[in-house]
Amino acid sequence: MSSLEQLRFDNTYAHLPAGFGARVAPRPFPGARLESVNPAALRLLDLAPEQARRPEFVAAFGGEKPLPGMEPFAMVYAGHQFGVYVPRLGDGRALLLGQVRNAAGESWDLHLKGAGPTPFSRGGDGRAVVRSTIREYLCGEAMHGLGIPTTRGLCILGGDEKVYREEPERGAMLVRLAPTHVRFGTFEYFHHTEQQGHVAALADHVIAAHFPHLSGVEGRHARFYAEVAERTARLMARWQAVGFAHGVMNTDNMSILGLTLDYGPFGFLDDFEPGFICNHSDDRGRYAFDQQPRIALWNLACLGEALLSLLSEDEARATLGAFQPAFSAHFLAAMRDKLGLREARDEDRALVGDLFSRMAEARVDYTRLFRALGRFETSTSAGPSAASALFPDPAAFTPWAEQYRARLRSEGSVDAERRERMDRVNPRYVLRNWLAEAAIRRAEQGDYSEVDRLLEALADPFTERPEFEAYTAPPPSWGRHLVVSCSS
Repeated sequence: MSSLEQLRFDNTYAHLPAGFGARVAPRPFPGARLESVNPAALRLLDLAPEQARRPEFVAAFGGEKPLPGMEPFAMVYAGHQFGVYVPRLGDGRALLLGQVRNAAGESWDLHLKGAGPTPFSRGGDGRAVVRSTIREYLCGEAMHGLGIPTTRGLCILGGDEKVYREEPERGAMLVRLAPTHVRFGTFEYFHHTEQQGHVAALADHVIAAHFPHLSGVEGRHARFYAEVAERTARLMARWQAVGFAHGVMNTDNMSILGLTLDYGPFGFLDDFEPGFICNHSDDRGRYAFDQQPRIALWNLACLGEALLSLLSEDEARATLGAFQPAFSAHFLAAMRDKLGLREARDEDRALVGDLFSRMAEARVDYTRLFRALGRFETSTSAGPSAASALFPDPAAFTPWAEQYRARLRSEGSVDAERRERMDRVNPRYVLRNWLAEAAIRRAEQGDYSEVDRLLEALADPFTERPEFEAYTAPPPSWGRHLVVSCSS
């Protein structure tokens, strides 16, 4: 393991041609202190745990005394926000501190959120608040635990500065890790400002760093676009399969690597509602749960337009045409796994659709239902199942259960073996909004113990552990229908 001083910086993004952003010094918090650190993220940087206990850790990652090799840099980008193109956005409250290459050869962006104003702050203070910082910190680890590509939180830093939103709040900083923070909107910015040379430079930079098998290959840009679309289709399938709603799928929040990026008003489904809107600011439901695959395709079309100086319209159309079949294939494969099915059959879509219809009508808890299905018995003499007990009227589940039992028996399914497989893909614990809110309320009083406890539980969401069983409960009355907005 390494010390802070041994971190190896390889800041390829900051060394791209002029115009990709601005060099900005972070503005440290007065009284800066470490509130929580993620041991798994420390390991990504080859940092020993005791390094986080050093005052130099807070000084470096909080911006007071950058480490040798750090080159703080605010990235510029644009984006379609709720369908409307905004020509200049960028890191308005974040800085790319630098890119670290670990012993395995992986490159990790160190991205400091809440670092103070930049040229892209649009009049804002460039700060972050405790509630939004905790939500992102926890959900990045929750998604990683679920096996879904995501940014990761390294640590949360607090301080004595108040941040003013609707009212004064405690400020916080988040150090975020990702292989890259390039977004669909980064390409859009250069395309729509007619900087086609920068579009090419950005594409070749991303290809060299993250799609090296395409470097120097004829037609590499078309193949790059196709692979981005494939990764995005796979990401959408995984979101839908675990019941995750992002809430703000603007093109500036879409990762070029198919990562879950920029956690704002997200939400995991409690009661199953296909049209679930997790973002209070989304009054038209543009980013509702069941709209996410469609919006992903729309965003890919925006990216395709931004790449038209590098590929043909026919190539762009072919990639867009392949998205829906790819998404459907990934989604059905995920649902077969969740249902413990071993064979792909033509009736699978109808089987899943019928279950969803019954769940929606009865408003059954999404996560608890699929976990309970792992206890389903194929014996015709089996009594009421744990899954049927989740329906207010268990009889509403019976017709589907009979279809499911017949399907399992036709595959020769063995209950114990199937349960083991299903428990590896159907989580016991997800980051429900009420759990995040409970942790936030304590942290706003200076107690981060619940944040750390949730971080531990969510890192392994599939293994049942008695000490975390309270996290499987339905939301309490105060935690139902929590309002979460873009400022959260």
